Amino acid sequence: MEKHINIVAALQIGLSILGIIIGIVGFVVLKMVGGFAGDPEANMILSIIANVAIIFFLVISIPGLIAGFGLFKRKEWARILTLILSVLDLFNFPLGTAIGIYSIWALSNPEIVEAFK
Repeated sequence: MEKHINIVAALQIGLSILGIIIGIVGFVVLKMVGGFAGDPEANMILSIIANVAIIFFLVISIPGLIAGFGLFKRKEWARILTLILSVLDLFNFPLGTAIGIYSIWALSNPEIVEAFK
C-alpha cells in the first residue's frame, strides 16, 4: 500500500507541474500575441488576460504540490487535501479524471487510512 501512496503523491505533483507549465505557456503566448498585434489597446487587454491566467493556474496548482509533498511525508492533512483535490480533478477530463479516480480509490482504502494515523 505504500506504493499507492507514493504513486498518488507523484501524480498530484506531476499534475500540478503540468498546470503550472500550461499557465506559463499561455502567459508567454498571450504576451507575444499582444506584442505582435501592434494595437496598444489589444496589447493591454491581452496582457491583463495573461496575468489573470497565470495567477489562476498558479492558484489551482499550488495546493496539489503541497498535497503531494505532504503525502510523501505521510501527513493526514495531505490525504484529506488530496481527496478534495481528487474530486475536483474528476472534472479535468481525461487526465485529471483518471488521476482523480485512482487517488480516491487509493486514499479511501482502509489500510492506507490506517497508515496516516
